[in-house]
Amino acid sequence: MNYLMPLLLLVVSNIFMTFAWYGHLKLQQINVFTDHTPLVLVILCSWLLALPEYMCQVPANRLGFAGNGGVYTIMQLKIVQEVISLSVFTLFVTLFFRGESLHWNHLAAFGCLVLAVYFAFLK
Repeated sequence: MNYLMPLLLLVVSNIFMTFAWYGHLKLQQINVFTDHTPLVLVILCSWLLALPEYMCQVPANRLGFAGNGGVYTIMQLKIVQEVISLSVFTLFVTLFFRGESLHWNHLAAFGCLVLAVYFAFLK
């Protein structure tokens, strides 16, 4: 469980983060937000999603960090978080933005991230 809980919290955190950062673009496409929607309103809506993100991100790092009894170094937590972030983002874009597509270079970049995780966990 020491291995899994921080990772699950990071996944949930990144789902909220992706919706906070990019969800407004989809809402603009479907005319929930328009070009005339005040930017401050869009930012406030994003902040509402950012709060649950932080409510998962901070505990994930505290629980996962070896200095607090977790099993991951700070570097491992950050690299894993980046891979989770890009994985969630890729799913989000694929599901919600039909005009965007994955290309070979995106997959190659993701492969490099997987290698980064491998090297970060190498003893």
